[in-house]
Amino acid sequence: MVFLKAMERRNPQDVNADNKFYAKAISQGVIDFERLAYLVSNQCTVRESDCYAVLRALEHNIMDELKQGKVVQLGGIGNLQVGVSSRGETLPEEVSGNSVKKAHMNFRPGANLRDMLEVMKYKIIAG
Repeated sequence: MVFLKAMERRNPQDVNADNKFYAKAISQGVIDFERLAYLVSNQCTVRESDCYAVLRALEHNIMDELKQGKVVQLGGIGNLQVGVSSRGETLPEEVSGNSVKKAHMNFRPGANLRDMLEVMKYKIIAG
């Protein structure tokens, strides 16, 4: 279950409009790599340390492939791809690596995660 909180926000397109309240998902904690390795190890015959090593190797290989400009497909989890924000240039030949202001990660969830979002349950919490 995902917990929600009512958050008051103004309309940035109309600063004179009345504020409205919107639902905001509230985190219920963080799960780290070690915990994931532990959970995976309890669902199969592989030891926790082996799961941790595989997850670390996966992280390393994902980063290597993304640096090569590839889309990394993670099965039902989804796809990862590098995206950039750049400065606008007058001519196409002026666009270069120096035009890049910031890089970010694009994540496109796979069918399993999209389906999970469709059946998610929510609960409003106070304050």
